[in-house]
Amino acid sequence: MVNPQWSPRILSVLRIITGLLFLEHGTIKLLGFPAPMPGMEHLPPLLLVAGIIELVCGALITLGLFTRIAAFIASGEMAVAYFMGHMSHGFWPALNQGEAAIMFCFIFLYLVFAGPGEWSIDAMRRGSATRS
Repeated sequence: MVNPQWSPRILSVLRIITGLLFLEHGTIKLLGFPAPMPGMEHLPPLLLVAGIIELVCGALITLGLFTRIAAFIASGEMAVAYFMGHMSHGFWPALNQGEAAIMFCFIFLYLVFAGPGEWSIDAMRRGSATRS
């Protein structure tokens, strides 16, 4: 039987990993790290805004700081990215390469409602972090 006391901790792990992956998309667009965005010497304004959202919200989500609002903004960005960038290439996510955008969108939406989990700055600010 799974111990329910681990749920807030596993939620934190999901938040941290997802935040880091999202942050990486921002660093690719804005910093060219770990590799520059292919075929984009100069980012169009829409991708520049997306990169800023990914960098800032990815960092906040990873740290668990202002998690719910950062996740709300990130979820919205991913919904827009899917419908503007992927849906125009066909209906099926596996064929239009939109699976990541959909997964990010719904994981972030989940974080809006579930919160950051136990291992977060938000939890420490509330005083509910485990002291072990």
